Order: sequence, then C-alpha cells, then structure tokens
Amino acid sequence: ISPIEDTPAFRAGILAGDLITHIDGKPTKGMTLSEAIKLMRGEPQTSIVLTISRAGRDKPLELTIVRDIIKVRSVRSKMLPNDIGYVRIAQFQERTAPDLVRHLRELGAEKPPKALILDLRNDPGGLLDSAIAVSSAFLPPNVLVVSTKGRIPSANREYHAKPADYLRNYMISSEEDYLADVVGWAKTVPMVVLVNVGSASASEI
Repeated sequence: ISPIEDTPAFRAGILAGDLITHIDGKPTKGMTLSEAIKLMRGEPQTSIVLTISRAGRDKPLELTIVRDIIKVRSVRSKMLPNDIGYVRIAQFQERTAPDLVRHLRELGAEKPPKALILDLRNDPGGLLDSAIAVSSAFLPPNVLVVSTKGRIPSANREYHAKPADYLRNYMISSEEDYLADVVGWAKTVPMVVLVNVGSASASEI
C-alpha cells in the first residue's frame, strides 16, 4: 500500500502502488508472500536490490535498499504559522492514541491552536482499536465510529467512541482510559484530515 516513514524502503524511494517484480534478480511471479518476506529480510546494514514496476514508467526501476532494524515513530506534531496545529500519524500502533493525546497537550501547552491538520497520507493502517481511539479523541462520546456487516449475524459489529470499544485489547494499562484527559479544544477546533492513495485500512476509519 505504501512504505512506512523513516524505513529503508521509504529512504530508497519506494512509492505507494509500486509492484515488486524481482528480489535480488529472482522473479516474484508465483512466489508466496511469506517466501518474498523471507528473501527480503536479513541482517541490518546488508543490501538488497528490488526491481520495481511503476505506473507511468516504461522501464523497470532497480532500487538498492539497505536493511535495518525498523522502529516506527507513530505520531509527530508541530505548530504551523497562524496557530495551526499539525499532527502526523504514520501507522496505527498500540501506543498511537496515548501518544496522540500527549502531542495534543504539548501543542496547546501555551495556547490552543486555532485549527488542526491530521495528516494520514501514506499511512497503511494498523490496529482497529487504535483507529477507534484516535477517532474518539476528536468525536463526541458514544457516537458510532465504524460498523461492519456480513452474511452471518456474528459479522455485524458496531464500534463507538467509548472506552469499552477502544480499550478491548489494550495491553499497556487496561484499567485506565488514556482519552479521559484529551484536551477539550481537540473536539471543537476546525479540523482537516489529509489522505491519499496510500491511506488504507485503519486510516480509512
């Protein structure tokens, strides 16, 4: 879907929609996902060459990627001119919502922003509970966030902006609602959400 920020693939120039046709010269056609992953994984600081087919380009691209230990920083934030807060979520992980709350508090430490930008571009998704929690930080309590419908009754689910729905599988401190202290302005300031073709799964929620 898209490379995660600050990872070897991102630094090498892999883009959303790229198709990997060869791994170190070996064709990926007919290869299972687990086989491809096994070939791509390796010791940190070793290299691998991926051959990429990219829409709009006649010839394939060869990109050299230097493997590394991947640690994803889920949330970043900064103040933009005219008192506009900017929050970037790279991926929805277990700590994303608590980190979001901390970033919002830091953004409004001196005075609340006049508006907020939530940037989900090229965010490939992640944990469902995290997406519900992030949504709940900006929504009124108990409103419907997302629902699923299927052919059997057990597939029909509704998830609301309430602790029972976003703390279901929370492993850090299941007794504590980390959204209880979310800053009030987060639910009232004008807000823009940025998405693109690389925003998938949890980002769509």
